[in-house]
Amino acid sequence: MLRGLVSIHDVMPATRAPVSAMLQALQHKVPALTPAHTTLLVVPGKDWSEPDLHWLQQLADAGHPLAGHGWSHRSPRPRSLYHWCHSLLLSRRAAEHLSRPAPELLQRINACFHWFRDHRLPPPDLYVPPAWAAGCLRLSHWQALPFQQLETLRGVTHLAQGNLQSLPLAGYEADTPLRVAFLRQFNRYQRARAGSTGIPLRISLHPFDLQYGLAHNIWQDLAAVERFISYSQLTAASDNAGPVSGRPE
Repeated sequence: MLRGLVSIHDVMPATRAPVSAMLQALQHKVPALTPAHTTLLVVPGKDWSEPDLHWLQQLADAGHPLAGHGWSHRSPRPRSLYHWCHSLLLSRRAAEHLSRPAPELLQRINACFHWFRDHRLPPPDLYVPPAWAAGCLRLSHWQALPFQQLETLRGVTHLAQGNLQSLPLAGYEADTPLRVAFLRQFNRYQRARAGSTGIPLRISLHPFDLQYGLAHNIWQDLAAVERFISYSQLTAASDNAGPVSGRPE
């Protein structure tokens, strides 16, 4: 049985219209995918107006879990070859955590968490660094922060236990021919891994994905899911979880 774990990234005032359109399309085409199983990754450090906050509160009231997704969603200038390559191939200028020192990252992540409470929104358990790039923080840093779960490319780390639950990941932000070709093959492998092991498949959506070259694949992958789950249903004691040493990646 294929289980699916759905999230929508980059929820911010500038993406309010496409996120709303995507949620409407999901509700229409995939009625089994309820708000409780569609996690919204929120970028707090943007210019949130009162109408924007009201919109987000309505989504939370409808049952959508909210997650922290960086602070600004913008990276500094790359200071390492790794960050430069990451920007070129994957993240462009979105990998906010790369090339930043630990004290600055800790301040940003704490600010992200407290923004929700300051605006009377449900405090999130899950934190997803932009572009899934966690940066230089070690496990001990993450365990001192108020979040309970950390999602990276490899999977979800349950911070209290220090266990990484490995999870396949499908992405659809295919806005260039190169990305279409790469993600089509990448997603095929990830779907096969989920299907052969029974491990939940993360279906990670971005606001404009329905306008890009893999839009049809989104609907195919969602239709193949027999059961949708939420991040709160993941467990550190699962068979595909193991201890983290050093930095979660």
